[in-house]
Amino acid sequence: MKKISDQLYRNQSLVYKVFLYIATTAGILYLFPKGGQFKYEFQKGKPWQYENLLAPFDFPIHKSDEEITLEKEKVTKTVNPYYNYDAEVEAIVLNDIDNVYSNYFADSVPATVKTKINTTVKDIYKKGVVMSFPENDKGTINLIREGNQVKEANTKNIFQISQLHNFLTNTFKEEPYVSYTDNIYELLFDVLKPNVIKNENFTEKAKEEALSKISYTRGTVDAGKLIIVKGEVVEGDKFNILNSLKKEYESQLWSESSYTYIVIGYVVLIGLTLLMLLMFLKKNRTSIYNNNTKVTFIFLNIVFMVFLTSLSIKYNVLYIYIVPLTILPIIIKAFFDSRTALFVHVLTIMLLGFIVPNSFEYIFIQIIAGIVTIITVSELYKRASLFISVGQITLVYLIAYFAFYIISEGDFNTENLWIFGFFLLNGLITVVSAQSLIYIYEKLFGLDSDVSLLELSDTNSRLLRELSEKAPGTFHHSLQVANLAEAAAIEIGANAMLARVGALYHDIGKMNNPTFFTENQKGSMNPHDELEPKESASIIINHVIDGISMAKKNNLPDRIIDFIRTHHGTSLVYYFYKKQVDTDPENAKEEDFRYPGPIPFSKETAILMMSDSVEAASKSLKNPTYGVIDMFVEKIINKQMDEGQFLNANITFKEIEQIKKILKQKLVNIYHLRIEYPE
Repeated sequence: MKKISDQLYRNQSLVYKVFLYIATTAGILYLFPKGGQFKYEFQKGKPWQYENLLAPFDFPIHKSDEEITLEKEKVTKTVNPYYNYDAEVEAIVLNDIDNVYSNYFADSVPATVKTKINTTVKDIYKKGVVMSFPENDKGTINLIREGNQVKEANTKNIFQISQLHNFLTNTFKEEPYVSYTDNIYELLFDVLKPNVIKNENFTEKAKEEALSKISYTRGTVDAGKLIIVKGEVVEGDKFNILNSLKKEYESQLWSESSYTYIVIGYVVLIGLTLLMLLMFLKKNRTSIYNNNTKVTFIFLNIVFMVFLTSLSIKYNVLYIYIVPLTILPIIIKAFFDSRTALFVHVLTIMLLGFIVPNSFEYIFIQIIAGIVTIITVSELYKRASLFISVGQITLVYLIAYFAFYIISEGDFNTENLWIFGFFLLNGLITVVSAQSLIYIYEKLFGLDSDVSLLELSDTNSRLLRELSEKAPGTFHHSLQVANLAEAAAIEIGANAMLARVGALYHDIGKMNNPTFFTENQKGSMNPHDELEPKESASIIINHVIDGISMAKKNNLPDRIIDFIRTHHGTSLVYYFYKKQVDTDPENAKEEDFRYPGPIPFSKETAILMMSDSVEAASKSLKNPTYGVIDMFVEKIINKQMDEGQFLNANITFKEIEQIKKILKQKLVNIYHLRIEYPE
């Protein structure tokens, strides 16, 4: 038992990956729609590419969504609305007229006016009084009278208070009534109350009952009947029949005992996809594979995208184009690199291809959009960069979908322009969400992006401000190196922001003993004069170790600590080694004077090593000229190459030559060299 626990402890990273792999597979399987996969892939307007298809069993022909929608609208319009008739309102209104009559008419008004008003009110209340009828309700209605007796009535025969003025003008047009029309209107407008009120509950129930009688199928196809022949174009009834067969096939397949095998099939496909991702990371991105937090981060984002897509399918299939899938490559690229982003994006789209309709169209559009995302999105710390990139991505979405649309439909119907609004909404969501998610992920997973690097590049940050106070010479040196490294990174297409920030912090370890480094020494006094060469070398070498400790204490990202760790590689502190050889050759061991390493393992860390060495050594140039600087840079970098300092850096000879060229140009600018004119 102890051996097993020891084995598990030693391999806990692998055990966690296995657990994560199983959990992610199960999570994605749970999010997949519960249904089998139809074994034929077809699209409207394209030829049937398989052999002649016969109906494998009896199945109904399902109506299309458009047909069902039209039928529902038609049925809804045929349902007569229900209105309640309240007979008691008439007596209340007549009583109100008696109470307020004197407020509207003088005593000299003939008594026949009041009699005429009462008679008129009784007549209209017998028909029914309503405020007004909605446009959709005009026509025949069901009138519910006392005892729940329902009778049909025409809205034309029911008095509408909104028509009161016209009604009074026509009713009281003779003397003596015509003289009091305005008074009568004011009175009745104030006291009339509707006694016909819509019964929303009955009306909705009637509509639901009518809709429940709608048939979602029309006719059946008998088993063995020829559905379509090879090469025939899929359109019209053929398309509807094939869709009906697909629905029946998938529902029957899942409901039968074979659903166990379907689950196994899904598990194998999902598991195989995730296994390919792990193999890619292990072989090509070892630093990511060895970091369980980063692997978890990638898997979590894949599950999140599957969740959003499956959720949109449940509500409306077209909503899949609103899901901002391009956020995935944006985020992965922000924290890792372009190749990893593309690999993760493609595998995620392959998984989604199992659950979306028209999978070829969907996969094609999303992969193209992902490629454009990876190509265009860069420098996320610049506000305009993301907007421009998302605009280009949205344009690609629109063009690609438009091409598929006209292929399948044969023309372009302007009535369907609203679909393109989904892609515009997709772009808007991407712009709004990308930066927010990057910030959240930075805090949750302890990752760092170019946005966080931009914050670290602020020379007013606490650590850099402390460096400028304790070791001003080192701070100035770091600024110069940062400028050189940034220019070199831009030249070869490396991460310029990362190179700059790494250069700013690479020498923070010198703050512990600033006066032991020449750039911080004032006057002719040198503390190394009182030390043995080996002690001096130890202090110089320890600035790397001190810098790493200081960086971890101040929560600097690992990517920045890598610059501190590698900026001297395994090079020799040659000055003190040579001094030791001259004074005590027997105790002159190279390992005592050599930096612990490791050597640079990225383009950016290699650039820093070159820039740092060249800038530091350039201070010894007394009369720099073009020729001197050229030989000087060549000598330093060639020596580093001879020592094998760049073997792990994935940098080419061509790129090193480009870096040399940039460093020479920058040094010429620093020393303000000019062309020497003849006298």
